[in-house]
Amino acid sequence: MSSQAPIWVFTELVRSLIYVRKRTLEWREVPDAVLEADTDVLVRPFAVARCDLDVAFLRHDLGRPMRLGHAARVLDRRVLTDLGRRPFTGPFPFGHECVAEVVRTGGEVRSVTPGDAVIVPFQISCGRCTACSQGLTAACGTDRRTPISMYGLGTATGGWGGTMSDLLRVPHADHMLVRVPEGVDPVALASASDNIPDGWRSVAAPLARFPGAPVLVLGGRARSVGLYAAASALALGAERVDYLDSSRERLSIAAALGATPLTRIGRPGWPRPGSTARYPIVVDASGERGALRHALRSLTPGGVCTSVAPYFESGTRLPLWTMYVNQASFVTGLANARAELPAVLDAVTAGRLRPELVTGVVADWSDAPRALLDPTTKVVVRRARAHTR
Repeated sequence: MSSQAPIWVFTELVRSLIYVRKRTLEWREVPDAVLEADTDVLVRPFAVARCDLDVAFLRHDLGRPMRLGHAARVLDRRVLTDLGRRPFTGPFPFGHECVAEVVRTGGEVRSVTPGDAVIVPFQISCGRCTACSQGLTAACGTDRRTPISMYGLGTATGGWGGTMSDLLRVPHADHMLVRVPEGVDPVALASASDNIPDGWRSVAAPLARFPGAPVLVLGGRARSVGLYAAASALALGAERVDYLDSSRERLSIAAALGATPLTRIGRPGWPRPGSTARYPIVVDASGERGALRHALRSLTPGGVCTSVAPYFESGTRLPLWTMYVNQASFVTGLANARAELPAVLDAVTAGRLRPELVTGVVADWSDAPRALLDPTTKVVVRRARAHTR
């Protein structure tokens, strides 16, 4: 291994993949990313995963129905306050899950050097503020331009750029960036920026409370997160994981992960109360009407339900009396991806967690505009590293 820093020469235009509208992604020339502070790093993404949230606006025009829903008071009034008046409306740089190669470092950066392969958490966090010190990296108060501060959704989430880019600026790099462990395929970790930690956190704390307990996962809109939750539960020692879904593809993946697939027939297709087994731990990755009620009614007394699927509707109902009598706990909210990463990587390195089993398509970088529209559960696009050492 050479101790000399790599020399970076970019002979092509700096480009970024731009979300224009549903089903339309275009490569466009963009201004060079630059170091704006001594704590910044510039990285070159080389493995990018499509997040579950991306699927929604890639396949549907979300902006207009969300605005109409807001006007009709069907949408939660806070949504457009937090995401702006025109959420998910292009053009904006696409992508917020990636593994990247360090290109250039600011003068105060000590944890990484050019050439390092690193995971870039999707949320912007500093590691020093009160929220970060409590592990709430999704709520970091530093450089918080918008209520949700992250890559990949344009000005609605702070205008930090997208990971499908030739160069990306990462602030607070000594905190933000996490090196890819030796011996681990970086492509397998392309979704470690967001969806893998999201699935992990949904079961890690509950299984610490109920060691070895059986787990129920309701699959659906958070399509890969539910599968990562199932895989994480097994990695953490759950005696059994039952995975309920209507998607044949996801049921097949769940079986490959070691979970027991349970087919949900039709819509809404939720079993009647009292007709199913009960679990100390339930994960709602469905996002469908009726999912929360079924999830909460499936808990044993004192059980924990974590919902990883956002509900945009106004007045989403919870069976509070049932929860009260059953002493149920309900958890929802953004994953604190950076805080969860060390435990996730330990499990991957030990071979207990295999996120690559969830990936259905691995495509070339140049094919990204087409590949990212593939209907499979998880898509990763990759290119060769510019420098290996």
